[in-house]
Amino acid sequence: MQHKAILVKVAIAGLIAVGSATTALAGDVGVAVNVSVPGVYGQISIGGGVPAPELLMARPTVVVPAPVVVGVPPPEPLYLHVPPGHERHWAQHCREYNACNRPVYFVSDHWYHDVYTPHHMMHHEEERREMERRHEDHERHVEHEIEHDRHVEHEREHEHEHDHEHEHDRDH
Repeated sequence: MQHKAILVKVAIAGLIAVGSATTALAGDVGVAVNVSVPGVYGQISIGGGVPAPELLMARPTVVVPAPVVVGVPPPEPLYLHVPPGHERHWAQHCREYNACNRPVYFVSDHWYHDVYTPHHMMHHEEERREMERRHEDHERHVEHEIEHDRHVEHEREHEHEHDHEHEHDRDH
C-alpha cells in the first residue's frame, strides 16, 4: 500500500514538473527532470556540483552480486533516497528500485532535504530561466524576420505601383 502511495506522489510531482516546463524549440534544448519532492524516494544523481552525499552506511549494500564477466566493468553504484528502515531490510525492498544486483549507497534524509533538494531546485530554476531566455530570443528573432518580410513586401508593392505610374505616363 505504501508503494502505491509513493507512485501516486511521483505521478503528481511529474505532472507538476511537466505542466510548469517552458516550451522549447525541438533540438534547441535537452531537459532532464529530477523530481525532488518530500515523500518521494528513488535514485539520486550525484555530480554536477552537488555536494558529496551524507551516507547512512560507509560501504555499498548488494543483495545479489552481479556476475563477473571478463572485460565488462562491474555495475556502477546507485545512490538512493529511501524511506526510513528500507536500508536495514534492503533485500525486501530492492526490487521496488530495480537495484537487487547493484551496489547501493543510501543517502541520509537530512542530506536529501537540506542539501540535495535545494541544490536541484536552484539548478533547475537556472535551467528554466535559460530556456525562457532562449525562447524569448527566438521569438524576437521571428518577429524581426516577420517585420523584415513585411517591409520587403511593402517595398515591392510600392515599386510595382511606381512602375504602373510610369507606364501610364508613357501611354498618354
